[in-house]
Amino acid sequence: MVNFGMPLLDALRSATSVNARVLHMSDKIGAVKTGLLADLIAVEGDPTKDVGALRKVKFVMKGGVVFKE
Repeated sequence: MVNFGMPLLDALRSATSVNARVLHMSDKIGAVKTGLLADLIAVEGDPTKDVGALRKVKFVMKGGVVFKE
């Protein structure tokens, strides 16, 4: 999406909180908040400045279970 002109922050939001709203699932997903389902990644770099940082995943947690450290 960024390659086609979407601002980087909008692209990141569209994959998280915006998707949750569109799918009417904001009460279950879309944010890191107590009581919500959360799959988390940590990347090397700042994805709000460089979308390529999303390709450098260093940590993955799904459903409270760490898959990559």
